[in-house]
Amino acid sequence: MPMDSTGHKEHDTIADHQMDHKETPMDSMMMHMPSALSRNLPMNVNGSGTSWQPRNTPMYMIKFHKNDWNFMLHYGIFFTYSNQNINRAPGQRGDASISAPNWVMLMANRLVGKRGLFMVRAMFSGDPFTVGGQGYPLLFQSGESWKGKPLIDHQHPHDLISELSVAYSLAFNKNIDLYAYLGYPGEPAIGPPAFMHRPSSLNMPAAPLSHHWQDATHIIFGVATVGFRYKIIKIEGSTFTGKEPNENRYNFDKPRFDSYSSRISLIPGRSLALQASYGYLKSPEVLFPEENLERYTASVLHNYWFNDEKVISTSLTWGMNKYQDEGKTSYGNSVVLESNLQIKHWSYFTRMEFVQKDNHELEIESEEEHQSNNIGALALGMSRYISKNKYFWLDLGAIGTVYAFSNDLNPYYGNNPWSFQIFLRIIPPRMKMMGM
Repeated sequence: MPMDSTGHKEHDTIADHQMDHKETPMDSMMMHMPSALSRNLPMNVNGSGTSWQPRNTPMYMIKFHKNDWNFMLHYGIFFTYSNQNINRAPGQRGDASISAPNWVMLMANRLVGKRGLFMVRAMFSGDPFTVGGQGYPLLFQSGESWKGKPLIDHQHPHDLISELSVAYSLAFNKNIDLYAYLGYPGEPAIGPPAFMHRPSSLNMPAAPLSHHWQDATHIIFGVATVGFRYKIIKIEGSTFTGKEPNENRYNFDKPRFDSYSSRISLIPGRSLALQASYGYLKSPEVLFPEENLERYTASVLHNYWFNDEKVISTSLTWGMNKYQDEGKTSYGNSVVLESNLQIKHWSYFTRMEFVQKDNHELEIESEEEHQSNNIGALALGMSRYISKNKYFWLDLGAIGTVYAFSNDLNPYYGNNPWSFQIFLRIIPPRMKMMGM
């Protein structure tokens, strides 16, 4: 396999030996394009925002060079038919639609002198056009608003401009980095990589029901993060705008920098990435400005390569929201387990999750506004690649979901709701060196 060559001398300064692990051929090749925030880590560790993934993470992207710049292009397009709560009775919740959730991200970086690394990243989504203001139907989903009302049983669209960020990192030596990241919009240091960037959910056309308990801060208008890495550990802190994006998906919301977070991340080997984080979000929901919350998360990401065509990626994430509303405190927990097995022509994937959403969150009529409802979901899916070339991979897939929940929700959802989606998906090809 040919090694990439950019022709600039600074590449010789990149560390040949990573974090006390024995160097492999993959390390040697991947270090010709450093990560977003360290010239001494491979690009495989790039997650969304400033998050980490395992060092052996499969990467689906198109990579190219121009002068001293390295470029990475990543995208995903799902052409989806979704029918939620298929056996719903009249008046019960559920919906069906045809939509196309999508995103495209371009990242560029270049080495600066003997110690510096500069990164710029832009991410866009056509969701406002292809999904619409109400978003796509997703049973038990909640968060954000449309036409002045909370979005329930729908996943909101992402903003047209989902990230515009810059970062600069300074390497004191091969084991120590200090960096700064600015985004408008961007992603603060909370939670694992956003769901669309995790290999474990690569084939999932829908967001987790726990999205607003774990990784919903991946589009925030106003983020500033500083971080410090020592070998395999990273500590970072952010100040950012607590309010989530408003219903206008085309504009730039006002930056406030009224919230903060901290995260510790660890990559103890080639196949693992761990993180724990805390965030204080001031008035995140536009319709409920008096409500503040604290968010706690922890996650484990893992990849295992059977051979150069077969890899399984798994993630386990816990997230908890602690709400403060008019002097009252309430809690909501969530756990998501995802796994995705990719082989040459087929993919098999699952998502199991548990989340606690109160009556207020789901707009359930009750005198007990903050009474918690336990919700479980099991999704199973598979897809078949029908075209692979050097520009894109195309696959056709289906996914079905069943639910378990508190009996108090039966009048709204029925006794045994189930949902399914079929999709046609386009992503970049997987980089061949990932399978070594």
